[in-house]
Amino acid sequence: MKTSQILIPTQKEAPNDAQIISHQLMIRAGLISKLASGLYSYLPMGLRVLQKVEKIIREEMNNSGAQEVLMPVTQPAELWQESGRWDEYGAELLRFHDRHNRAFCLGPTHEEVVTHLASQYLNSYKQLPMNFYQIQTKFRDEIRPRFGVMRSREFIMKDAYSFHLDKDSMQAEFEKMHATYCQIFERLGLNYRPVLADSGSIGGESSIEFHVLAESGEDAICFSDESDYAANIEKVAFSKQEKTNSTSASEKQVLTKKITSIEEVAQFLKVEQAQCVKTLIIKTANGYKALALRGDHELNEIKTQNLLGDFEFASDEEIKSLDLKKGFIGIKDLSIDLIVDYSAEVMVDFVCGANQWDYHLTGCAWDGIKFKTADLRNAVAGDASPDGKGKLVIKRGIEVGHIFQLGDKYSKAMNANVIGESGKAVTMMMGCYGIGVTRVVAAAIEQNYDERGIIFPASIAPFCVVIVPINYNKSTRVKDLADNLYQQYLDAGIEVLLDDRKERAGIMFADSELLGIPHRLVLSDTHADNGNVEYKARNNPEKIEVKFNNALVFIQSKLK
Repeated sequence: MKTSQILIPTQKEAPNDAQIISHQLMIRAGLISKLASGLYSYLPMGLRVLQKVEKIIREEMNNSGAQEVLMPVTQPAELWQESGRWDEYGAELLRFHDRHNRAFCLGPTHEEVVTHLASQYLNSYKQLPMNFYQIQTKFRDEIRPRFGVMRSREFIMKDAYSFHLDKDSMQAEFEKMHATYCQIFERLGLNYRPVLADSGSIGGESSIEFHVLAESGEDAICFSDESDYAANIEKVAFSKQEKTNSTSASEKQVLTKKITSIEEVAQFLKVEQAQCVKTLIIKTANGYKALALRGDHELNEIKTQNLLGDFEFASDEEIKSLDLKKGFIGIKDLSIDLIVDYSAEVMVDFVCGANQWDYHLTGCAWDGIKFKTADLRNAVAGDASPDGKGKLVIKRGIEVGHIFQLGDKYSKAMNANVIGESGKAVTMMMGCYGIGVTRVVAAAIEQNYDERGIIFPASIAPFCVVIVPINYNKSTRVKDLADNLYQQYLDAGIEVLLDDRKERAGIMFADSELLGIPHRLVLSDTHADNGNVEYKARNNPEKIEVKFNNALVFIQSKLK
């Protein structure tokens, strides 16, 4: 294709609301155009990238034996009410009524629809297992859409759903999808890691996330430095620890005045934050709870929710109503249940609040205090890996895929049964497997860019090769050479872009690098004289001269 035939509205500057690299570069490279908050149009170059991602996903899903379907994005409320999620899902579910006052929603996911579909057409164990997938638009009414297509309201997703007679079959498909996803992300050219994860609002028994490693990632991913263990930070589980011998230190009340934060208290008392205990007050459906953690640890809200149900942090007024002093809350004389993190339970000779204004206690121990214990904290770098092999390393990740073992969460609620071998009805087991297609594009850019623009992996670049002929519209010799080379690549089935614009060479070079096209060939009158063409790879600053007559074979060798 020629640049005169395709819309490529590149820009020198990114909009002010573009906070992360992928958002900035996708706008600057003319891949996307903003319509409204969280809503983007894909322009021709961006759509080419998107379609390449879809093609790889589709090929690998087909190879796995999954069958492609296409389900409506508009879904009737009755299905969501049947599964119990109509009221549970929250404000992200965009609800509306049609002209007949019937309730509908725009689908953020399709568990209900596909379960309804399966219950219509799967009636015998002989039809199982079966896996349906689609590549389709989803809508989630995000309260704060941000980061361009990374967290938009409307997006494209590949979602698949499998149906099984029993757990063994579900597990086998889960493992097959794990391998399929690895193959997909390998072909996409991404540096990724599968990690243990929490199932969240989708539900189910177990799940694995696939993360593209990038500094801009919203998730913290923990890896062992000696094994294959990897988990989202919210899923890293710690066990109860062995207690050490009691300390001989004596408890002492110390005046700390208006010093309240762990950092300030540790600095004032000249101790490490790990020597302090902080107490948080939360409100649950079963009343208020006090949670005690080591001062240098953070509360893991997912673990806490799984343990105690939905909760929120107590307000200043609520803390006051419990006769507690914010900033000086300790572990003694509490009128509410105390739950202590495993790491805090083994501490001795520690600092905590004195439950009196302006005072903290030093030399504390847990002797005589009534409490329960639990795993409440986030992992930190250097923690022992839960599998007993090595230490944890923490990196940032962008979630681009998630696979779940749903069990019978939806099939049981929606009566999706088949007749088993015994002749009796059996509730089908389900698996769920998603990839954020639009998010993959953004994640690839977050992982592959430099100061000049995008460096797309070759498998998803909008074009494989760009030909930049200097003075194409003025020099007949350059035009003839460029057109000849362009036709050679077209005949060989190579995706090539010929920059036939009346622009300066510098602008054409800048645009080709901004767009992330892997291979660039430059032709000029000098090359017409010496019979060469200048080659440069997008990910390499070096330029080399290639004989014009060998230019096709040269590029074909690069594409292999």
